[in-house]
Amino acid sequence: MVWFASAFGGVEIICICFVWWLLYKTQQSSSENTQGYLQVASGFRKFTYDELKKATGTFREEIGRGGSGVVYKGVLSNHRVAAIKRLNETNHGEAEFLAEVSTIRRVNHMNLIELWGYCLEGNHRLLVYEYMERGSLAENLISGTLNWEKRFDIAVGSAKGLSYLHEECLEWVLHCDVKPQNILLDSNFQPKVADFGLSKLVNRGGGGKNSSFSRVRGTRGYMAPEWISNLPISSKVDVYSYGVVVMEMVTGKSPMTTGGHGSGNTGEMEQRGLVQWVREQMNGNGENKLWLEEIIDPVIKGKCDLRKMEILVQVALECLEEDKDARPTMRQVIERLLPH
Repeated sequence: MVWFASAFGGVEIICICFVWWLLYKTQQSSSENTQGYLQVASGFRKFTYDELKKATGTFREEIGRGGSGVVYKGVLSNHRVAAIKRLNETNHGEAEFLAEVSTIRRVNHMNLIELWGYCLEGNHRLLVYEYMERGSLAENLISGTLNWEKRFDIAVGSAKGLSYLHEECLEWVLHCDVKPQNILLDSNFQPKVADFGLSKLVNRGGGGKNSSFSRVRGTRGYMAPEWISNLPISSKVDVYSYGVVVMEMVTGKSPMTTGGHGSGNTGEMEQRGLVQWVREQMNGNGENKLWLEEIIDPVIKGKCDLRKMEILVQVALECLEEDKDARPTMRQVIERLLPH
């Protein structure tokens, strides 16, 4: 009886272990199938470093460069053309990187660049984005391919993208580097704001409206006075940078090449030169609208709707107020550009 009971107990234990193993494998398979389905449905996936190295031809064709990394053109295994960004800061914590990627992936707006996937392998941190056929706003301003209608539409679309980041995301996202190089255009010249999400992610309930940063962020010429004065940072830094971009679209003049009044060599002094020049033209010929024709980019001069251009200038000047509280929100910018 003892031997029989022992044998029966052993068989029972083996059966229990087998059933447990079978259930575990079934659950694991189901989880993998679900992840595979989500990957196919959303198009979002994790890439290996070798895959992206092959897709870019060993990172051969560079199409963009910024403070956070270099962007290369690549062709994925499914034949989709992609923009693959290789991040500079290889000391990112794995958990922090994955949290940021997860947040960016959930952002979905027609005027924000779409993230297709990522690579996290050793010290390699890469992001895979949709490819924009027309390149950046900066490139198109230099080449003179944008008429006044396209410029106005780009101003509206960019404002919509930034407004979504500031007010409609589940998490409050600051861009912190709004500039023509980070506004990309598709085949129809529709704008999509790029390079967002890696600068600052703040929980809405965490008092993020006045966040502190460990270092100054952004590009000289487009930075709000708060950075230089070491004041609390809010979404109004993006509003200010947007104002500089709009002013650049109207005038065709870059704040990086416009001399300021004074001996300072900071971005603040440079952009003040452009803004001050526009205000001087307004004050000198404000009544007869000659000031507007004087500041408009020669590429579109005489071929544009002066009323729409005046609206753009007025909105830009409101965004460029020194006092951040006097600047509009991006939602208010859209309302000014598209009055009912």
